[in-house]
Amino acid sequence: MTDKTDISTANTMRERSGESRIKLWLLLRANRILVSIVLTSAVFVAFVFAVAVLDPPFSQQIESGDMIDTMFSTMITVIVTGTTLVVTIGQLVLSQENGPLGDQRERMSSSMDFRDYTEELIGSPSPADPSEFLRQIIGITAQRTTALRESIDKNDNENLREEVDEFAESVTGNADTVRDQLENAQFGSFDVLFAALNFNYSWKIFQVERLANEYEESLNEEERGLLDDLKTALSLFGPAREHIKTLYFQWALIDLSQMILYAAVPALAVAGIMVGIVDAGTFPGSTLGLDHIILVVGGAFAVTLVPFMLFVSYVLRIVTIAKRTLAIEPLILRKSQR
Repeated sequence: MTDKTDISTANTMRERSGESRIKLWLLLRANRILVSIVLTSAVFVAFVFAVAVLDPPFSQQIESGDMIDTMFSTMITVIVTGTTLVVTIGQLVLSQENGPLGDQRERMSSSMDFRDYTEELIGSPSPADPSEFLRQIIGITAQRTTALRESIDKNDNENLREEVDEFAESVTGNADTVRDQLENAQFGSFDVLFAALNFNYSWKIFQVERLANEYEESLNEEERGLLDDLKTALSLFGPAREHIKTLYFQWALIDLSQMILYAAVPALAVAGIMVGIVDAGTFPGSTLGLDHIILVVGGAFAVTLVPFMLFVSYVLRIVTIAKRTLAIEPLILRKSQR
């Protein structure tokens, strides 16, 4: 019999990857605005600490030159250029949604063909809700896995029975976990896609192909048909998840463009005020040993970085998802728990 870890896998992406729960929470699960706030706050603290302890004193540098003007004049250019670039990239990505009538008709036809195929698979109309759509596909996968196990239980090959039983336990356990996560999950949040990432269909397809090949002589026609049916259900989940992922990326890019536009206006206002008004004598005094001018410049600098931090927080999630879903076929590109 093949070693257990070669057949079954953990039910969540985090357990399979063996990575820190905190790391995956920051990269994927955490609210993007919260991540932006944390990053911005970290920059503010680092800035204030550095200029407070390093020589020469910050107040002397301000008095002896035009550091504030130079610093925030540069930030105005960066904000305008960066905001324009990000919004343009978002529009380019979304431009694929625009096209002549023929292209739109082809898109509609392909989508309806896929829904018709899904309807044949699940035996009922394809759900309109993305989370329920994925739940139905995973549900039929679990049903076909159970049917395969019940059929193989009658097979004379003991190793085959043990491997299929273990494989079926892994598939149904993973399916139950993901279906629970998808229940009531609303598209637009990250919950739908995150749950879908927990269902590692590629490894399951590989196991189906391996079982069919390794035990070819022990399988009868009915059992081969059940393996093929299970492979079909698993294979359907791949493009369904990729479609949901594509829609989420487009949704996230729209949100990102809006957030950056909202943040750019106050960032520009703060940068302009710092250039036009603030100098070494504008905020005299100190609190807890920190000159007020240090806190003001550090806070203003942090505010001007908010659009960039929003960009960083969203892109971190998008590139993490993209890296983990590069292959749609049964190829395992990263080390995982098996």
